[in-house]
Amino acid sequence: MSEPTLAAGPLLQLMWLASPALPVGGFSYSEGLEAAVDSGRARSEAEVARWLVDQLDLTLARSELAVAARAFDAWQRSDLAAVRALDDWVRSTRETRELRLQTEQMGRSLVAWLKNRGGTPDPRVADAAALSPTWPVAFALAAVLAGAPRRESLLSLAFGWAENLVQAAIKAVPLGQSAGQRILAALVEAIPPAVDRALALADGDRQAFSPMLAILSAQHETQYSRLFRS
Repeated sequence: MSEPTLAAGPLLQLMWLASPALPVGGFSYSEGLEAAVDSGRARSEAEVARWLVDQLDLTLARSELAVAARAFDAWQRSDLAAVRALDDWVRSTRETRELRLQTEQMGRSLVAWLKNRGGTPDPRVADAAALSPTWPVAFALAAVLAGAPRRESLLSLAFGWAENLVQAAIKAVPLGQSAGQRILAALVEAIPPAVDRALALADGDRQAFSPMLAILSAQHETQYSRLFRS
């Protein structure tokens, strides 16, 4: 029996959403990685790989990916109360100013992109424009509009995050492109189980508790010399 495949249209839409060329500014953030490099915690290929896999498992899977999964369902049924509650949770759990500004800016930019794509507008885009959602909530809407399944949408979200962070590591450490590809390979292996954990996570188990990442992000806000906005 052949395995089910994702239709070309939704597949290409997910590739588009995961692309660093998407004009939402993801390339300008390191999410604390630059501060980890500066403090000596991630200065080699092995240290960066371990840092990012831990960040995927301990923060992204338990927070952004879990929120995006719930927001995907909420946008599908046009449940704006649920969307707003998820968005409020994201804002309230950003532990530093720069992490909150990142999720707000990227979410706002994605909604603006959705508004300007042309064609018959979906009324949910107008709802999103009024809400100005954070990044994972806005991404969930974009995935719904792409007609993609939920799990594949989360894989796309996670891969886009991984590619951006690997590129940040290449610049900040710095590392070569081959080292970057090896780190990305480790993340690609870790992404599917992380997505499955996020999908299975109950609302009461969702969390955003990463003290060291918060400390490094706060230090990064006043770091003397830096390449990235976070």
